[in-house]
Amino acid sequence: MALKLEDIAHLFLTQGAAQYGKEAVSQLQHALQCAHLAEQAGGSVELVAAALLHDLGHLLPTGTKSSAADVDDFHQYLAIPFLRGVFPDAVLEPVGMHVDAKRYLCFADPHYHSTLSPASQRSLVLQGGPFAQEQADVFIARPFATDAVALRRWDDLAKDPNAMTPGWDHYAAVMERASGTLTPA
Repeated sequence: MALKLEDIAHLFLTQGAAQYGKEAVSQLQHALQCAHLAEQAGGSVELVAAALLHDLGHLLPTGTKSSAADVDDFHQYLAIPFLRGVFPDAVLEPVGMHVDAKRYLCFADPHYHSTLSPASQRSLVLQGGPFAQEQADVFIARPFATDAVALRRWDDLAKDPNAMTPGWDHYAAVMERASGTLTPA
């Protein structure tokens, strides 16, 4: 069952105060920071929406609100059925691929792993570790893989407890444009 945009807003505005794993920001702060970074980088409206929504799976009743030390929650996939029918593949695919993008970057960039937060390094192990050559080749050849890689890099940076971003209303309008329910500004 697809969520309405109002349902997504309700989840973020009621559940978003929860801590983002073991990071120093809340789920909402992380989402807003990630979307803001995507916007500053000139990402498409769909990619900015994907950046905002990439961890929505943590806020769903079936998701986990914290990162258990020994369990991969597959949050990247949990939100997809709730977003399908609301957003195009240009939003859905980077959301679903952002964990594999971390695995890809650990393979493709020899310095990337050292830039990950300790919590992200721990979750990498649970998520299967760095890709092997064949896995990396298959991943990067997929549609929207480069968007997922860009999203992953913003995801890694969106953990600053002092960052200032536009508020929810700004990104609610971005979601409306990405979903096709609001004409472009």
